[in-house]
Amino acid sequence: MSDQSHWNDVSDSNNLSRLLVRAHEKAGKWIEFRRELHRRPELSLQESETARAVSRHLERLGIAYRAEVGGHGIVAEIFGDRPGPTIALRADMDALPIQEEADVAFASERPGLMHACGHDAHTAILLGAAELLAQTPRGFGGSVRLLFQPAEEINAGARAMMEAGALEGVAEIYGLHNLPTLAAGRVATRSGAMMGSVDRIEIDLEGRGAHGAIPNQGIDPIVCAAALIQSLQSLVSREVSPFSPVVVTIGSIHAGEANNVIPQTCRLSGTIRTFDPGVQKILPSALARIVQGIAAAHRCAAELRYIHQVPVLVNHEENARFVEAAIDGIIGAENRGVADPTLAGEDFSLYLEERPGCFFWLGSGPQEDAEHAYGLHHPKFKLHEECIPIGMALLAGIALKRLSKQKTRTSN
Repeated sequence: MSDQSHWNDVSDSNNLSRLLVRAHEKAGKWIEFRRELHRRPELSLQESETARAVSRHLERLGIAYRAEVGGHGIVAEIFGDRPGPTIALRADMDALPIQEEADVAFASERPGLMHACGHDAHTAILLGAAELLAQTPRGFGGSVRLLFQPAEEINAGARAMMEAGALEGVAEIYGLHNLPTLAAGRVATRSGAMMGSVDRIEIDLEGRGAHGAIPNQGIDPIVCAAALIQSLQSLVSREVSPFSPVVVTIGSIHAGEANNVIPQTCRLSGTIRTFDPGVQKILPSALARIVQGIAAAHRCAAELRYIHQVPVLVNHEENARFVEAAIDGIIGAENRGVADPTLAGEDFSLYLEERPGCFFWLGSGPQEDAEHAYGLHHPKFKLHEECIPIGMALLAGIALKRLSKQKTRTSN
């Protein structure tokens, strides 16, 4: 069995101290690029224009790339001047089906579509980091792989890119996500579990239709659904430790067309979030037991589909510590905090199952009262663009610091 190569935490102060200055010098064009993407958002699996725009900038920078990876994804590579490991950096590109209400001059020009999660900024940040790395005044060993990922919002892009070989040869992977409830200029990190798993549930109930005034002649799937929705919460309150957060949410229920008819069927769908990989594993069987038991008690037939989407996002401790040291060297330890755990999900977690790495929050909110800013996925979400050069410097600095000097531990 062989150990993975390990790199010492080196200062590289000459390069790192200049990264933020250089990022601010170059920020204007990347902010304008972000605004262009913001005007023309594209949904998951439809990011063709965004991908072409990314490709044009990579060509301008002289960076080799491969397009149409796992859909509209792009994998680019910046090579150092000597052998070494490959470090991956990732940005997502897709938008959301939300009508924009933010008061900005570059608001979405596409009705019903909006970059309400800031993936336009993530894409600009990674391109800006690529420019910093491609023009670094000192060489580095190995290479930096840039992953411009589609379809994060539907939890499909990371898996598709991995299946297309995006992680082949990668030693470590790093990424960020903007956070509008954290002031621009600040960063939050966390070792271990940081974001929740995401699973989807679909439940079909079948009873027997009847006249609404003669319920004894039917089997009411709506009454069954009401009991089931209540009973599912016993998973949270009575079957899982109170120290292991779980959320069970039924987000949609569809049954019937008329007020005086008991329908034949009822369909429910929802999401389950956990913060413990072990808990995530036991939930499907527990859920199936409750669904079948409640359905039987109400004389209904039930079919449950439990769809695993993404696992708990778990940052590797060594890599998290390394990221924190890089952040402190670039923007100062006083601007770094500890990230609160959240049950929101991210398919970056799939990369972290396969490779060591770290994901962190980049503040994108106002300097005053950021905790009350409109959050991610809100129609009035507004990203404060001061975060863009900071994100550029941090991603470039993490890769450069990891690759500038490395000592390889002998495998055995």
